[in-house]
Amino acid sequence: MKGERGLAVAALLGAIILWSGSFVALKIAFRSCDPYFVIFGRMAVATFCALLFYRQIDGCSYQKGDWLYLGALGLCEPCLYFVFEAKALMLTSASQAGMITALLPVMVAVGAWLVLKETLGWRMISGFAVAMAGVCLLTLAGEATASAPNPTLGNFYEFLAMVTATGYTLILKRLSCRYSPLFLTAVQSVAGALFFAALMVGCGVSIPHDIPLSGVLTIVYLGVFVTFGAYFCYGFGMVRLPASQATAFINLIPVLTLFFGWLMLGEVMTPIQYGAGAMVIFGVLLSQGAPSGKGSAVNELEGVEKSGRVSGA
Repeated sequence: MKGERGLAVAALLGAIILWSGSFVALKIAFRSCDPYFVIFGRMAVATFCALLFYRQIDGCSYQKGDWLYLGALGLCEPCLYFVFEAKALMLTSASQAGMITALLPVMVAVGAWLVLKETLGWRMISGFAVAMAGVCLLTLAGEATASAPNPTLGNFYEFLAMVTATGYTLILKRLSCRYSPLFLTAVQSVAGALFFAALMVGCGVSIPHDIPLSGVLTIVYLGVFVTFGAYFCYGFGMVRLPASQATAFINLIPVLTLFFGWLMLGEVMTPIQYGAGAMVIFGVLLSQGAPSGKGSAVNELEGVEKSGRVSGA
Protein backbone atom coordinates (compact mmCIF):
# COMPACT_ATOMS: atom_id res chain seq x y z
CA MET A 1 0.00 0.00 0.00
CA LYS A 2 2.87 2.40 0.79
CA GLY A 3 4.38 1.76 -2.63
CA GLU A 4 1.06 2.44 -4.31
CA ARG A 5 0.61 5.64 -2.32
CA GLY A 6 4.11 6.72 -3.34
CA LEU A 7 3.26 6.16 -7.00
CA ALA A 8 0.05 8.16 -6.59
CA VAL A 9 1.92 11.08 -5.00
CA ALA A 10 4.57 10.97 -7.75
CA ALA A 11 1.85 10.92 -10.42
CA LEU A 12 0.06 13.91 -8.88
CA LEU A 13 3.32 15.86 -8.58
CA GLY A 14 4.08 15.13 -12.23
CA ALA A 15 0.63 16.34 -13.27
CA ILE A 16 1.00 19.56 -11.26
CA ILE A 17 4.44 20.35 -12.72
CA LEU A 18 3.14 19.79 -16.24
CA TRP A 19 0.02 21.90 -15.67
CA SER A 20 2.10 24.70 -14.14
CA GLY A 21 4.28 24.84 -17.24
CA SER A 22 1.25 24.76 -19.52
CA PHE A 23 0.36 28.39 -18.74
CA VAL A 24 3.72 29.50 -20.12
CA ALA A 25 3.53 27.09 -23.06
CA LEU A 26 0.09 28.40 -24.03
CA LYS A 27 1.28 32.01 -23.89
CA ILE A 28 4.13 31.08 -26.26
CA ALA A 29 1.85 29.16 -28.64
CA PHE A 30 -0.74 31.95 -28.75
CA ARG A 31 1.89 34.34 -30.09
CA SER A 32 1.96 32.56 -33.45
CA CYS A 33 -1.32 30.59 -33.71
CA ASP A 34 -5.01 31.15 -33.07
CA PRO A 35 -5.91 29.98 -29.53
CA TYR A 36 -8.66 27.64 -30.74
CA PHE A 37 -6.30 26.01 -33.21
CA VAL A 38 -3.72 25.51 -30.46
CA ILE A 39 -6.28 23.81 -28.21
CA PHE A 40 -7.58 21.69 -31.08
CA GLY A 41 -4.02 20.68 -31.93
CA ARG A 42 -3.21 19.59 -28.41
CA MET A 43 -6.47 17.62 -28.17
CA ALA A 44 -5.81 15.94 -31.53
CA VAL A 45 -2.30 14.96 -30.41
CA ALA A 46 -3.69 13.65 -27.11
CA THR A 47 -6.31 11.63 -29.00
CA PHE A 48 -3.56 10.07 -31.13
CA CYS A 49 -1.70 9.14 -27.94
CA ALA A 50 -4.86 7.54 -26.55
CA LEU A 51 -5.26 5.46 -29.71
CA LEU A 52 -1.76 4.07 -29.21
CA PHE A 53 -2.96 2.59 -25.90
CA TYR A 54 -6.38 1.42 -27.06
CA ARG A 55 -5.65 -2.18 -26.03
CA GLN A 56 -4.92 -1.04 -22.49
CA ILE A 57 -8.09 1.09 -22.21
CA ASP A 58 -10.12 -1.34 -20.15
CA GLY A 59 -11.49 -1.64 -16.65
CA CYS A 60 -14.89 -0.33 -17.73
CA SER A 61 -17.90 -1.23 -15.68
CA TYR A 62 -20.57 0.78 -17.43
CA GLN A 63 -23.76 1.50 -15.54
CA LYS A 64 -26.97 2.86 -16.94
CA GLY A 65 -26.91 6.64 -17.09
CA ASP A 66 -23.12 7.00 -17.03
CA TRP A 67 -23.20 8.56 -20.50
CA LEU A 68 -24.52 11.70 -18.82
CA TYR A 69 -21.60 11.86 -16.39
CA LEU A 70 -19.07 11.02 -19.11
CA GLY A 71 -20.52 13.76 -21.31
CA ALA A 72 -20.44 16.25 -18.45
CA LEU A 73 -16.83 15.27 -17.69
CA GLY A 74 -15.71 16.12 -21.23
CA LEU A 75 -17.84 19.26 -21.38
CA CYS A 76 -16.40 20.65 -18.13
CA GLU A 77 -12.83 19.77 -19.00
CA PRO A 78 -11.37 20.11 -21.55
CA CYS A 79 -14.16 21.85 -23.54
CA LEU A 80 -15.41 24.76 -21.44
CA TYR A 81 -12.29 24.87 -19.30
CA PHE A 82 -9.99 25.54 -22.25
CA VAL A 83 -12.37 28.06 -23.81
CA PHE A 84 -12.16 30.13 -20.64
CA GLU A 85 -8.45 29.54 -20.16
CA ALA A 86 -7.64 30.50 -23.75
CA LYS A 87 -9.52 33.76 -23.30
CA ALA A 88 -7.84 34.32 -19.94
CA LEU A 89 -4.29 33.88 -21.22
CA MET A 90 -4.93 36.27 -24.09
CA LEU A 91 -5.76 38.99 -21.54
CA THR A 92 -3.76 38.31 -18.36
CA SER A 93 -0.33 37.04 -17.42
CA ALA A 94 0.54 33.39 -16.87
CA SER A 95 1.59 34.23 -13.30
CA GLN A 96 -1.77 35.77 -12.37
CA ALA A 97 -3.73 32.97 -14.05
CA GLY A 98 -1.67 30.38 -12.19
CA MET A 99 -2.29 32.15 -8.90
CA ILE A 100 -6.07 31.94 -9.37
CA THR A 101 -5.84 28.16 -9.73
CA ALA A 102 -5.09 28.04 -6.00
CA LEU A 103 -8.84 28.49 -5.50
CA LEU A 104 -9.60 25.05 -6.90
CA PRO A 105 -9.32 22.97 -3.69
CA VAL A 106 -11.64 25.37 -1.86
CA MET A 107 -14.08 25.51 -4.77
CA VAL A 108 -14.15 21.70 -4.92
CA ALA A 109 -15.18 21.62 -1.26
CA VAL A 110 -17.86 24.25 -1.86
CA GLY A 111 -19.04 22.35 -4.94
CA ALA A 112 -19.26 19.14 -2.91
CA TRP A 113 -21.30 21.06 -0.32
CA LEU A 114 -23.73 22.23 -3.01
CA VAL A 115 -24.02 18.79 -4.63
CA LEU A 116 -24.05 16.71 -1.45
CA LYS A 117 -25.92 19.25 0.70
CA GLU A 118 -23.16 19.39 3.31
CA THR A 119 -22.60 22.11 5.92
CA LEU A 120 -19.28 23.91 5.60
CA GLY A 121 -17.22 24.50 8.73
CA TRP A 122 -15.93 27.92 9.76
CA ARG A 123 -12.42 27.13 8.55
CA MET A 124 -13.66 26.40 5.05
CA ILE A 125 -15.89 29.48 4.92
CA SER A 126 -13.15 31.74 6.33
CA GLY A 127 -10.54 30.31 3.99
CA PHE A 128 -12.78 30.72 0.99
CA ALA A 129 -13.46 34.36 1.93
CA VAL A 130 -9.75 35.16 2.38
CA ALA A 131 -8.79 33.42 -0.88
CA MET A 132 -11.51 35.23 -2.83
CA ALA A 133 -10.41 38.55 -1.30
CA GLY A 134 -6.88 37.77 -2.45
CA VAL A 135 -8.06 37.06 -5.99
CA CYS A 136 -10.00 40.33 -6.07
CA LEU A 137 -6.97 42.28 -4.83
CA LEU A 138 -4.72 40.48 -7.31
CA THR A 139 -7.08 41.47 -10.13
CA LEU A 140 -7.57 45.08 -9.04
CA ALA A 141 -3.82 45.59 -8.66
CA GLY A 142 -3.16 44.27 -12.15
CA GLU A 143 -1.73 46.68 -14.69
CA ALA A 144 -2.23 46.38 -18.44
CA THR A 145 0.90 45.35 -20.35
CA ALA A 146 1.67 44.15 -23.85
CA SER A 147 1.32 40.51 -22.77
CA ALA A 148 -1.61 41.18 -20.39
CA PRO A 149 -3.81 43.87 -22.01
CA ASN A 150 -6.84 43.37 -19.73
CA PRO A 151 -5.90 41.48 -16.53
CA THR A 152 -9.25 42.19 -14.86
CA LEU A 153 -11.27 40.42 -17.54
CA GLY A 154 -8.58 37.79 -18.03
CA ASN A 155 -8.57 36.88 -14.34
CA PHE A 156 -12.37 36.63 -14.41
CA TYR A 157 -12.15 34.15 -17.30
CA GLU A 158 -9.60 32.14 -15.32
CA PHE A 159 -12.02 32.09 -12.39
CA LEU A 160 -14.70 30.68 -14.72
CA ALA A 161 -12.17 28.05 -15.79
CA MET A 162 -11.83 27.08 -12.12
CA VAL A 163 -15.63 26.74 -11.89
CA THR A 164 -15.60 24.19 -14.71
CA ALA A 165 -12.53 22.49 -13.19
CA THR A 166 -14.51 22.09 -9.97
CA GLY A 167 -17.28 20.28 -11.83
CA TYR A 168 -14.68 18.14 -13.58
CA THR A 169 -13.02 17.12 -10.31
CA LEU A 170 -16.29 16.11 -8.66
CA ILE A 171 -17.41 14.09 -11.68
CA LEU A 172 -13.97 12.49 -12.06
CA LYS A 173 -14.06 11.30 -8.47
CA ARG A 174 -17.50 9.79 -9.08
CA LEU A 175 -16.41 7.94 -12.22
CA SER A 176 -12.88 6.90 -11.25
CA CYS A 177 -14.15 3.92 -9.25
CA ARG A 178 -15.37 2.17 -12.41
CA TYR A 179 -13.29 3.52 -15.28
CA SER A 180 -9.55 3.38 -15.77
CA PRO A 181 -7.51 6.61 -15.99
CA LEU A 182 -6.62 5.75 -19.59
CA PHE A 183 -10.27 5.41 -20.56
CA LEU A 184 -11.28 8.69 -18.92
CA THR A 185 -8.28 10.45 -20.49
CA ALA A 186 -9.29 9.10 -23.89
CA VAL A 187 -12.86 10.34 -23.42
CA GLN A 188 -11.62 13.82 -22.58
CA SER A 189 -9.16 13.90 -25.48
CA VAL A 190 -11.72 12.83 -28.08
CA ALA A 191 -14.38 15.16 -26.68
CA GLY A 192 -11.93 18.06 -26.74
CA ALA A 193 -10.76 17.37 -30.30
CA LEU A 194 -14.33 17.19 -31.65
CA PHE A 195 -15.47 20.24 -29.67
CA PHE A 196 -12.63 22.51 -30.77
CA ALA A 197 -12.78 21.27 -34.37
CA ALA A 198 -16.43 22.33 -34.44
CA LEU A 199 -15.56 25.60 -32.70
CA MET A 200 -12.89 26.36 -35.30
CA VAL A 201 -15.38 25.79 -38.10
CA GLY A 202 -18.04 27.87 -36.38
CA CYS A 203 -15.63 30.77 -35.75
CA GLY A 204 -14.09 30.59 -39.21
CA VAL A 205 -10.64 29.65 -37.92
CA SER A 206 -8.58 27.82 -40.54
CA ILE A 207 -5.50 25.67 -40.10
CA PRO A 208 -2.47 27.93 -40.70
CA HIS A 209 -0.28 27.05 -43.67
CA ASP A 210 2.96 28.13 -42.03
CA ILE A 211 3.32 27.23 -38.36
CA PRO A 212 6.60 28.23 -36.68
CA LEU A 213 8.67 25.38 -35.29
CA SER A 214 8.19 26.79 -31.78
CA GLY A 215 4.42 26.59 -32.29
CA VAL A 216 4.58 22.99 -33.52
CA LEU A 217 6.80 21.87 -30.65
CA THR A 218 4.62 23.65 -28.10
CA ILE A 219 1.42 22.05 -29.43
CA VAL A 220 3.03 18.59 -29.40
CA TYR A 221 4.30 19.19 -25.86
CA LEU A 222 0.85 20.33 -24.73
CA GLY A 223 -0.85 17.33 -26.36
CA VAL A 224 1.54 14.56 -25.31
CA PHE A 225 2.65 15.69 -21.87
CA VAL A 226 0.22 18.29 -20.53
CA THR A 227 -3.06 16.89 -21.87
CA PHE A 228 -2.58 13.13 -22.21
CA GLY A 229 0.21 12.70 -19.67
CA ALA A 230 -1.04 15.06 -16.96
CA TYR A 231 -4.69 13.97 -17.15
CA PHE A 232 -3.60 10.33 -16.92
CA CYS A 233 -1.34 11.08 -13.93
CA TYR A 234 -4.06 13.08 -12.18
CA GLY A 235 -6.65 10.35 -12.76
CA PHE A 236 -4.15 7.74 -11.52
CA GLY A 237 -3.59 9.69 -8.32
CA MET A 238 -7.25 10.58 -7.78
CA VAL A 239 -8.36 6.97 -7.70
CA ARG A 240 -5.71 6.04 -5.11
CA LEU A 241 -5.88 8.99 -2.72
CA PRO A 242 -8.75 10.76 -0.92
CA ALA A 243 -10.17 13.73 -2.77
CA SER A 244 -8.94 16.19 -0.13
CA GLN A 245 -5.33 14.99 -0.44
CA ALA A 246 -5.37 14.81 -4.23
CA THR A 247 -6.77 18.31 -4.76
CA ALA A 248 -4.36 19.74 -2.16
CA PHE A 249 -1.55 19.28 -4.70
CA ILE A 250 -3.19 22.06 -6.74
CA ASN A 251 -1.73 24.45 -4.14
CA LEU A 252 1.67 23.99 -5.79
CA ILE A 253 0.54 25.38 -9.16
CA PRO A 254 0.70 29.12 -8.25
CA VAL A 255 4.27 28.87 -6.94
CA LEU A 256 5.49 26.82 -9.89
CA THR A 257 3.69 29.04 -12.40
CA LEU A 258 5.30 32.14 -10.89
CA PHE A 259 8.69 30.45 -11.29
CA PHE A 260 8.10 29.35 -14.90
CA GLY A 261 6.59 32.72 -15.81
CA TRP A 262 9.64 34.52 -14.43
CA LEU A 263 12.11 32.06 -15.96
CA MET A 264 10.66 31.83 -19.49
CA LEU A 265 8.55 34.96 -19.97
CA GLY A 266 10.22 37.44 -17.67
CA GLU A 267 6.96 38.07 -15.80
CA VAL A 268 7.21 39.95 -12.51
CA MET A 269 4.23 40.90 -10.34
CA THR A 270 3.96 44.02 -8.21
CA PRO A 271 4.50 43.85 -4.42
CA ILE A 272 0.74 44.27 -3.91
CA GLN A 273 0.07 41.32 -6.23
CA TYR A 274 2.58 39.16 -4.38
CA GLY A 275 0.77 40.06 -1.16
CA ALA A 276 -2.55 39.20 -2.80
CA GLY A 277 -1.11 35.88 -3.94
CA ALA A 278 -0.02 35.16 -0.38
CA MET A 279 -3.60 35.87 0.74
CA VAL A 280 -4.92 33.34 -1.79
CA ILE A 281 -2.53 30.63 -0.62
CA PHE A 282 -3.16 31.41 3.07
CA GLY A 283 -6.91 31.23 2.50
CA VAL A 284 -6.57 27.85 0.83
CA LEU A 285 -4.36 26.52 3.63
CA LEU A 286 -6.80 27.86 6.23
CA SER A 287 -9.62 25.97 4.54
CA GLN A 288 -7.69 22.67 4.61
CA GLY A 289 -8.84 21.72 8.11
CA ALA A 290 -9.66 18.16 9.01
CA PRO A 291 -13.07 17.08 7.71
CA SER A 292 -15.83 17.23 10.23
CA GLY A 293 -16.02 13.45 10.26
CA LYS A 294 -19.46 11.97 9.89
CA GLY A 295 -21.12 13.12 6.72
CA SER A 296 -18.37 15.45 5.51
CA ALA A 297 -18.32 16.30 1.82
CA VAL A 298 -14.95 14.65 1.30
CA ASN A 299 -16.06 11.52 3.14
CA GLU A 300 -19.17 11.34 0.95
CA LEU A 301 -16.99 11.53 -2.17
CA GLU A 302 -14.71 8.81 -0.84
CA GLY A 303 -17.75 6.69 -0.01
CA VAL A 304 -18.89 6.87 -3.61
CA GLU A 305 -15.44 5.71 -4.70
CA LYS A 306 -15.33 2.79 -2.29
CA SER A 307 -18.85 1.57 -2.86
CA GLY A 308 -18.62 1.68 -6.65
CA ARG A 309 -22.19 2.93 -6.78
CA VAL A 310 -23.74 6.10 -8.13
CA SER A 311 -26.38 7.52 -5.84
CA GLY A 312 -29.28 9.56 -7.17
CA ALA A 313 -27.93 12.96 -8.21
